[in-house]
Amino acid sequence: MYRQIVVLTGAGISAESGMSTFRDQHGLWEQHHIEDVATPEGYARDIELVERFYNTRRQQLNSGEVAPNAAHLALVKLEAEFTGELLVITQNVDDLHERAGSKRLLHMHGELAKGRCPQSLQTFVLREPFGVDNCCTCCIPAKRLRPHIVWFGEMPFGMDRIHDALDHCDLFIAIGTSGTVYPAAGFVDSANHHGAQTAEVNLDPADRHSQFQYHFTGKAGEILPQLVEDILAGKVIGSE
Repeated sequence: MYRQIVVLTGAGISAESGMSTFRDQHGLWEQHHIEDVATPEGYARDIELVERFYNTRRQQLNSGEVAPNAAHLALVKLEAEFTGELLVITQNVDDLHERAGSKRLLHMHGELAKGRCPQSLQTFVLREPFGVDNCCTCCIPAKRLRPHIVWFGEMPFGMDRIHDALDHCDLFIAIGTSGTVYPAAGFVDSANHHGAQTAEVNLDPADRHSQFQYHFTGKAGEILPQLVEDILAGKVIGSE
């Protein structure tokens, strides 16, 4: 019976809901160079380009064509019925976990639904697209809100809380993210070091360099509901 579980979700779980996965094999995000739309330097060079990029992402998220899938709902069930400690960490900037009902959630790479004051760092729920008229209410004069997104060269949010949770968990599950690149590779190494069981759920077969002890290959929406049922029933992964 597990007592403390940490779950990491990546682009794969959102892709099953129809969200674009940003980055392709050529280092482009929707035909934009990463350094142009996902760095502080790119934002300083061309604010309007970056704002258009994230406004397009927000339009997709709010189009009505994207909704939580069975994997998101399974994590909500785990949160509701698991009697121990649970932390869901997501690399995704969409709000599909929240729409499904997740509350024990940490967005390590920020949120599309929020803007941030560049001076006070206060965050605001966005009602309008990014632009010259979408400003903070904490400064005089008001400052233009930037996307509340962790860009390359910036520190992910909540790292102290994440590392503390990994140090004390007895099960770490990564869903829809490569187990051989950061942050999953670092997280699984930490969880293994502290004696936790580690498992990954991914469309791709396990990489030979993966440090995960258990691998589930396939769609998260098909695998996770049964995995959650087994955990709630007190079963240990890998046991008969």
